[in-house]
Order: sequence, then structure tokens, then C-alpha cells
Amino acid sequence: MKTTQNDLPIMEVGNENIVLFHPHIAKNATKYVSETLETRWIGQGPKVERFEKEFSEKFCRGLNTVAVGSGTDALHLAYILAGLQPGDEVIAPVFTCTATNIPFLYMGVKIVFADVQKNTLNIDVEHVKELVNEKTKAIVCVHYGGLPCDMDEIHQVAKEWGIPVIEDAAHAPGSSYRGTPVGAISEFTMFSFQAIKHITTGDGGMLSIKDKSILAKAERIRWFGIDRCAKQQGNWENDIKEIGYKYQMTDIAAAIGLAALEEFDEISSHRRKLFEIYEQNLSDVDGLHFIGGGYTDRVHAAWLCTIIAEKRIDLQHKLREFNIESNQVHYRNDRYTILGGRRNNLPNMDAIEDKYLVLPLHTKLTEENVYHVCEVIKSGW
Repeated sequence: MKTTQNDLPIMEVGNENIVLFHPHIAKNATKYVSETLETRWIGQGPKVERFEKEFSEKFCRGLNTVAVGSGTDALHLAYILAGLQPGDEVIAPVFTCTATNIPFLYMGVKIVFADVQKNTLNIDVEHVKELVNEKTKAIVCVHYGGLPCDMDEIHQVAKEWGIPVIEDAAHAPGSSYRGTPVGAISEFTMFSFQAIKHITTGDGGMLSIKDKSILAKAERIRWFGIDRCAKQQGNWENDIKEIGYKYQMTDIAAAIGLAALEEFDEISSHRRKLFEIYEQNLSDVDGLHFIGGGYTDRVHAAWLCTIIAEKRIDLQHKLREFNIESNQVHYRNDRYTILGGRRNNLPNMDAIEDKYLVLPLHTKLTEENVYHVCEVIKSGW
């Protein structure tokens, strides 16, 4: 029986179920992890350094990179390196994983939520222009679903006010904006290797940093504030001058990541093909708007396939009847008590918050699966 509530539990794998997410574990991951377990280094060691280098070369045009234990770690590290202090204001998207904004609560930074664009669910630059002021110390943007934000416009605002841009690219490895890869555009860019991302290390993250002069500081903060290189070279009396965290990646995780890098082009090609099939089949369906399609000046990373649907709950139940899992995945952050409660200046978010729906997209999914999902949707709900 249909309800007005999103009351559907997580769907199990099997029984011809088409699940929403599924991790991709590269074929060499087990081998590389096993080899790592036979070495001296299972914590942060040479494989972490190698992973940083290879990731940077592939996605960040050789910028400095720091591998950490999660995407959230990378964001917190970026906010610290950006010099944010208690009482500062930051403009951030209201529609994102809470990981984007929770570090600000620890730092005493005031979050000023910006609205979404209806056609992308990315941050609305026009709203950013209204919100920015002399108290604003950074702009944070999230490439929702893998579609890059309007980076030229965002950087123009940031340049006018002399503040950094911090990109949350958890959804967007392999994407690019006007010919420049995401990861090489802004002062700081975070990537996530959480279980169901394009690349997984079980959990993990990477931060790309444009300013090479703060790389050593980033590496110290990642490891309690300790100069780890000096310590390993025999200087056991080195001082700690910065409050650090235990944010490092392990060689075990890096081994999984290195295996994933070998397959990334294949992973990306498959996901983009599935996204393309969705776009071709769902762009003209009555009562539905396809999110993130039709752009020629940027490359979509195809992590999420999202639609705006009238009677979304009815559609979810219709899909579940055909063993197809769907859900909202992210929520407007101002609905959470810890983030201050609902704002009244976000009309685009208000208009779509009960209408967006994420469809299955992962490497276990076949083209035939996607055509089937599209046919179920096109049959009506």
C-alpha cells in the first residue's frame, strides 16, 4: 500500500533486486592488500605516498595532495589550512552530505547556507552573490552527483572578496570544468574514498592543495601536529606547535586505492554510459525533470543519477514493486537541529525538497538494468 512517507528499508542484494549502491572493489585489491600485510608498513607508509602521487597525476595536474582517513578529515583539514577562525562566516551549500558542514561546528565557524540551482542541485551562485560580505572568509561548493558547479562564477565572487574556494568533490573524481580537471581549479579540493564512491579504500579521502608552502603544515596536522619526517630521521625532540589530528591514511587503504586507480577509466566509462542511457530515456517524461544533463562545457563524473519527480513517494513505491531501489540520499542540511534548523531564504530548495529521487548507478549495474528502470518509470506512477 502506498503512503505519503519514505518508509522503505534498504534493499538486499540478490533476488534480481536492482540496488541503489554497490561498492566496486578492483580485481587487484586483495593481492595488493595481502602484499602490504607482509611488509613492515601497514599504517601510513610508502603506499600512501605512492597513492598521493598517482592520484595527483591522474586527477589534479600534479598538485600537492594529502591522503587522509576520510573525506570529512580532508574537509576539516582544508578549513584549518584556509585559516578559518571562530566567529568567521562561510558560505556553504544547504544541499549536501552533512560531512561538508559538520567540521564548522567544531571550529565555531558560522555557516551561511546558500540555495540550490533547480536544474543541477549545485550551489546557486546568484544567491552566493547576495550572501557574501566582509565577514565571509570562504566559499564551499559541492559538485552534486558529479556535475561541476559554475566554477568561473564562483571564483569571480571569491576574487572580488579575496577569499578562498574550497571544493567538496566527493562525487566528482574524473570530472572537469571548461577543460580543467576538478582537483586543479581551486585552493583546496576534497575527494572521498568512502565505500560506495568511484574509488574506495574502505573509507578515506584526499585533499589537493594549490599552495605548496602549506603542504608541510597539512602533513603535520594530519599526524597530531608532529613533523613525522623529522621524527623518522631521528629527531625525537621535535616540538609540536599546532593542534593536529589522527587523520592519516594507512598503507592497507592505499593498496586498495592503487588497485582502483588501475581500473578508474573503465569504472568511469561504465558509469557515464549508464548515466547517458538514463538521460536519453528520461529527459522527456511527463512529471519528471532529469538533473545534470545536457552540459557541454563540463564533464559529469556520473556518481548519482537524480530526477525531480512529481508524486515522488508514489514513484518510489512503484519502483520497489519492480525490485528497484531508490532514495533521496542527501537532505537539506538546515533540517537538522545541530545545523540550526530550517532557513526561510532558500526557495529553490523548498520547491524541490520533496521531489528529488536518486536512481541506481554503480558498476554492478548493466545497461539492460538501466533500460528496465527507465521503462518502469515511463509506464507511469
